[in-house]
Amino acid sequence: MTDPVIANVHAREILDSRGRPTVEADLTLSDGTRVSASVPSGASKGRHEAVELRDGDAARYGGLGVRRAVASIADRIAPALRGRPPVQAEIDALLLELDGTPDKSALGANAILAVSLATARAAAAVAGVPLWRHLAGAGAPVLPLPMVNMISGGLHAGRQLDFQDFLIIPAGAPTYGEALHQCVAVYGALGELLARRGLTTLKADEGGYGPPLASHAAALDVLVEAIDRAGLTPGQDVVLALDVAASHLHDAETGTYRLASEGRVCDAAELTGLLEELVDRYPIVSIEDPLAEDDWDGWAHLTARLGGRIQVIGDDLFATNLARVERGLKAGAANAVLVKMNQIGTISETLAVVERAREAGLRTVISARSGETEDPALADLAVGAAGGQIKIGSVAQSERLAKYNQLLRIEEQLGGDGAFAGRSVLGHDNPESL
Repeated sequence: MTDPVIANVHAREILDSRGRPTVEADLTLSDGTRVSASVPSGASKGRHEAVELRDGDAARYGGLGVRRAVASIADRIAPALRGRPPVQAEIDALLLELDGTPDKSALGANAILAVSLATARAAAAVAGVPLWRHLAGAGAPVLPLPMVNMISGGLHAGRQLDFQDFLIIPAGAPTYGEALHQCVAVYGALGELLARRGLTTLKADEGGYGPPLASHAAALDVLVEAIDRAGLTPGQDVVLALDVAASHLHDAETGTYRLASEGRVCDAAELTGLLEELVDRYPIVSIEDPLAEDDWDGWAHLTARLGGRIQVIGDDLFATNLARVERGLKAGAANAVLVKMNQIGTISETLAVVERAREAGLRTVISARSGETEDPALADLAVGAAGGQIKIGSVAQSERLAKYNQLLRIEEQLGGDGAFAGRSVLGHDNPESL
């Protein structure tokens, strides 16, 4: 019997968790196997990300339709893939060749990723294994430590606070299942605290609460209180993380950052000092995008100053782009990489970034976007690539829970063979070091 080949690729426009269009692709093999994959979209986008192809027709979805990306699949990609085996490296290389641009602007990264991810699913189906096992290859799968959104600001919550996310990490949990339980407990306790204070418990894009708090310190204070209220110990059982998303606070002309909720304008050194003060006061072990995406000198200074104490994550800085990761290694900028499939556009390139980061001693955080779908592939990627950490959003909303629940299934499938990243992935092996 010959190995199955790709018989057809079909795409459609669907809606993401914000009610905005995105791309879903169906891939059918010659033996009748059919798989699907859909792609996310971010609200807080770095300018170095691969290009999503949008229609630009203001009369339809405010110009955000993706019929052009769907047409890319129907007219260019599907004919080129028919008759080819679903081999990831070969299909991804062909997709890049068909696009022919450095930023995937010809076919659209949204079209390319939908097909690339569907190819991974098809290859797993042919091998008769789950997607996470296929992505692991010869490597050992690892259940990730979750980094969970609790309070949102920035572009995710109407800029009630300047910083985009205030998150918790259940560093003391012995298993993924217990880590998820602790996050749900803190989320519930936080909702009760906000309600008692007469603050809104309405949710932001990723399911975190978006209350009108007076300052960033106030957000951290209520979060520490919620951890305690949940019967957990801040700094031991549960630690804190920030996503500053500083590019959106940055004025490129003056090189300054405007912090409206702090009532101040500061330069990179002053923002670094402010963040260091927060690290001194609170059990913060991770900060994402503390400075603007092209402030390489500022990043190097901040990493030298704080990188020995905390995880300094580059998101907009790296854009899941191998060339930018290499530049960061030379500059000494960041000690961790946020990994988002749709920032780069293919599974092969995503895995290459994870592997390079691992070789260089950088930590990796596999991340969702603010506009997500119910596709749980992110969970499989985090386990298969042994990313160590995962950032999905809050423990609310089906597009987030699809990934958290998939990790529960994978934990069950792994049984006693399943390694859980736990506290050590943060560089801390015991509670006293946090």
